[in-house]
Amino acid sequence: MHMQVVHNCYSPKEAIELCSRAGVHKVNMRIDKMFFSAFMAGCLLAFACAATLSTITAPWYQENAPGLIRMIGALIFPWGLVAIILTGADLVTASFMFTTLPTLHRRISPLKMLLHLTISFLGNLAGSLLVVGLITGHGGVFDMPAYKAEAVKFATVKVVDPEWHMISLRGIGANWLVCLSCFLGMMAREGISKICAIWWPTFAFECLGFDHAVANMFFVPMGIYCGADISVRYYIWKSMIPTVLGNMVGGGLLVAGVYWYLVRNFGPVMVVVRPLTVAKQFLTGDTSPVVVDGGLFEGDEESLVGQEQDEKTDGEGSPAEHPKSAENMV
Repeated sequence: MHMQVVHNCYSPKEAIELCSRAGVHKVNMRIDKMFFSAFMAGCLLAFACAATLSTITAPWYQENAPGLIRMIGALIFPWGLVAIILTGADLVTASFMFTTLPTLHRRISPLKMLLHLTISFLGNLAGSLLVVGLITGHGGVFDMPAYKAEAVKFATVKVVDPEWHMISLRGIGANWLVCLSCFLGMMAREGISKICAIWWPTFAFECLGFDHAVANMFFVPMGIYCGADISVRYYIWKSMIPTVLGNMVGGGLLVAGVYWYLVRNFGPVMVVVRPLTVAKQFLTGDTSPVVVDGGLFEGDEESLVGQEQDEKTDGEGSPAEHPKSAENMV
């Protein structure tokens, strides 16, 4: 009798498949739920940013041991991403990976992907601004002179000091590591491993001072609230736009695109065939469906690409069972 071997973590190929299924679920949510899921993610990350900003308000360490105090703040920050992923909330930067994969698998359309990213961006922004305005702002969390000075300094360092291209490059590094956290988290089979997998790449991104679009939705408005000489227009042009572009490259290309490419098996390329067939075979190689815990994605019976997301039924006309559905991945 053949027994299925279950490893203590998913393989990279299985993890890419799980991320793709999760992306399908995310883009097919109702728009109102999509927005409030992103809203909660914005709030959670803003709380993590506030805790980090409070921690690094240490003038002596800033002058004498800047690397140490940055490391301590970076150790605290990842709980926000852990809370977001474990509660299934939608962070637009993580969605750069989650929605790119099913688009490459042709399970969703680029239009659906763009709609999800737009709604998630707006929801993240609304959640971050709520925390800035009502919780930490009017709540007076950073009213003490030392905290206010650190908030102003932090926003200035993020927006004013670096050049436009530097911010964009830092955005690439930030979301490369954030989406790597999500990818590694998908490889874990139980909670503690998932938390550890998410924690350390996120720690690295914060420790290196990279720019994350949603984190900056708290840091920069908080600095402006505390008196930083930064206009909203300048923030959008100098920080938000280059950071988002960099985050898109880091998550969509360097994580989703690269690992999707690496897990495909490339065979010999035939020459005397239709051009479209050559293109498909060259781009995707092995198009056989990926089985995860004995389950296929809906519609994956013969090929992983070029399939529409249709509901499949078993011989009795009832929906087929898929042990690892998209809903279970987020």
